[in-house]
Amino acid sequence: MNIEEIREYCILKANVSESFPFDETTLVFKVHNKMFALLSLEEPNKISLKCDPERAIELRAEYVEIIEGYHLNKKLWNTIDLTGFLTDKLILELIDHSYQLIWESLPKKIREQK
Repeated sequence: MNIEEIREYCILKANVSESFPFDETTLVFKVHNKMFALLSLEEPNKISLKCDPERAIELRAEYVEIIEGYHLNKKLWNTIDLTGFLTDKLILELIDHSYQLIWESLPKKIREQK
């Protein structure tokens, strides 16, 4: 997947916004102002996604393309190299997982506004 395909996939999700809160090269996707994905434009083959801590460890052990989150909480975030052999299906699943973790952490009142 390329960064434009990933961007389009992310912004189609409910209540998602995109911005550059840190610098001009890190595109951040948020659901109700909580980050779920960071896409590097400087290194356009990397995305960071939130992940369940146990699953994060499993993914890092299974795939060389998945490492601890770069400049993020290493327990909760993975950085993914998109130039490797990961399937588009897996990448989309990991984006969905990250989004879902954030969505489920939102107050019930906000989730019901959907």
